[in-house]
Amino acid sequence: MMTENVVLPERQKKPNWLRVKLPVGKKYTELRGLVDKYKLNTICTSGSCPNMGECWGEGTATFMILGNICTRSCGFCGVKTGRPETVEWDEPEKVARSIKIMGIKHAVITSVDRDDLKDGGSIIWAETIEAIRRANPNTTLETLIPDFQGNTSQIDRIIKVHPEVVSHNMETVRRLTREVRIQAKYDRSLGVLKYLKENGMRTKTGLMLGLGETEEEVIETMRDLQGVGLDVLTIGQYLQPTKNHLPVKEFITPEQFKKYETIGLEMGFMYVESGALVRSSYKAHKHAK
Repeated sequence: MMTENVVLPERQKKPNWLRVKLPVGKKYTELRGLVDKYKLNTICTSGSCPNMGECWGEGTATFMILGNICTRSCGFCGVKTGRPETVEWDEPEKVARSIKIMGIKHAVITSVDRDDLKDGGSIIWAETIEAIRRANPNTTLETLIPDFQGNTSQIDRIIKVHPEVVSHNMETVRRLTREVRIQAKYDRSLGVLKYLKENGMRTKTGLMLGLGETEEEVIETMRDLQGVGLDVLTIGQYLQPTKNHLPVKEFITPEQFKKYETIGLEMGFMYVESGALVRSSYKAHKHAK
């Protein structure tokens, strides 16, 4: 059974529901000024997130640590692949200071994959969370972590500092994982989420649609996630970063996204954010409550 969708011929314009309003509002303008003045690095700005205005208006922002060069070469991701730069050990304090300057109420921290490091970057991860807490005791945290190659001793460092939400993205269905996430494994990601849940974390994951998956496969993935006790699920539309990345196979309609939201809530997930412009950190502040 195929998803309800709009098949994408070459050069077809994006449908109306993917049009993004320019960010506006007093809070957005204020934060934009601070980011520019202090040269703060947020994924919101560098990734041109369509929800930046809305999230900033709610006091949420996303920061990426451990550099901007990834050791993996996923077919969907716009982050550069190659040999990462040396770890900046003062980065935790820089991120904590940025959050303080911006007055962020809920911070989402993510990173590139650092398979080149013996600890997978988990030490900097833990130190960043601790630094943010010292400087911003009232700020809640979500950590969008890599799979750390399934190494539980590295995942334990995240668990020990206990952020309010720990997220790890599945990204796609089982059949497409090898093509979409070349160095990742579907079951390994499920195992990471299961391990986090078993150790008391509130867990979250994200799926991208429009890569050729079927409705049946999406629902199967949702059942797999339910099986590992997942709390929060986000579902959004995949958009091709450059012509060198995987093409969009289809645009999923708003009605189909709503259907997935209804199915997910009926399955028992605590939160389901499902929509064309939904990204991992969309409405992240409420997932910490």
